[in-house]
Amino acid sequence: MKAEIIAIGTEILLGDIVNTNAQFLAKELAALGIDVYHQSVIGDNEERIIESFEKAFERCDLVITTGGLGPTQDDLTKELGAKYFNKKLVLHEPSLDWIKTYLDMKDEAIVEANKKQAYFPEGSIILPNPNGTAPGSIVSENNKILIILPGPPREMKPMFNDHVKKYLEGITGEIIKSKILRLFGIGESLMAQKLNNLIQNSKNPTVAPYAKDNDVTLRITAKGNSEKECDDLINPVDKEIKDALGEYIYGEGETSLENVVSEILCNNKLSVSTAESCTGGMIAASLISYPGISDVFKEGAVTYSNESKMKRLGVSKETLDRYGAVSEETAREMAIGIAREANTDISISTTGIAGPGGGTDEKPVGLVYIGVFIKGKVVVNKFNFTGNRERIRRKTTMNALNILRKELLKI
Repeated sequence: MKAEIIAIGTEILLGDIVNTNAQFLAKELAALGIDVYHQSVIGDNEERIIESFEKAFERCDLVITTGGLGPTQDDLTKELGAKYFNKKLVLHEPSLDWIKTYLDMKDEAIVEANKKQAYFPEGSIILPNPNGTAPGSIVSENNKILIILPGPPREMKPMFNDHVKKYLEGITGEIIKSKILRLFGIGESLMAQKLNNLIQNSKNPTVAPYAKDNDVTLRITAKGNSEKECDDLINPVDKEIKDALGEYIYGEGETSLENVVSEILCNNKLSVSTAESCTGGMIAASLISYPGISDVFKEGAVTYSNESKMKRLGVSKETLDRYGAVSEETAREMAIGIAREANTDISISTTGIAGPGGGTDEKPVGLVYIGVFIKGKVVVNKFNFTGNRERIRRKTTMNALNILRKELLKI
């Protein structure tokens, strides 16, 4: 099955709203084994929306739209979906009752415009929307399927997960299962080189890489007649990938590097503190986003100046004078100092030049030292990052967490 995603809304076309819906839907459809060959954004214009339907259905069997389901006159998606399939719009009483209930919960009265949201192309499958006043719908005719979803992600995503996914699984006639591996510390090109044959020749299961700024995701997807059959296909590929890239794999499924590190700390009851200069509290913020981290996270210090490094962490003036604030020696003393002051098992320190100014030939912008203290042992890693200030700070944060992760695995 081939699919196309159409985002409808002038506000998206003008860049006032970022189209995150297309990213979400493309990933979900890929996991279902449905190929997405085209995506488009159309303004709230009747002629152009109809034209987009005509072109999309020339290319594929399935079209998914987001947006254009509101109560105003320029919300046209359902109306034009009905026009394309030559179906009349009919009132769906349960949807109208829900709209009244939803507005009543918000102390708002239903108006005539809201009733428009309860009309759907005749014969539609109605998709309930517990998070708003715009139910979605599925219209099918002559082996062409139009799935109409609301625009706000907080409404669209639950509707897709709760209703559309089951519908699509039912019509594909296969069970499709995926396993996601998350990696850090390896670029997409090196990963592709190490897994070249596996990626290029994979058919069932398929292996697809997705690269972001700070990590890489591998999705293994299998099709079969049962979950066991899918698992039997996925497992040997999963093992082959782990044999080749095990040192870079930090987690599986919907997780993040900061969550994995925080979970290890909490499960092992290891107290932690941070002393940050160039990252300015980003490491502490990453850790404390994890529920329950308060059991082990004791203290975070942002020691940006030399004075604060000496006063707060006990970094010696001699070290700063001889080696400078951005040095292995300073990072080491920062890590030791915060662990001592906060009385923690573990600490992380960062010091570097995030730019855009301040660099020299000897110490250029992007030079960073990361220190990790674990129960009396200190390791310091040196990096030369590239990019703008925020990119360097974010890279430093992620690499600090990854260093800590690898050190934690050794104890």
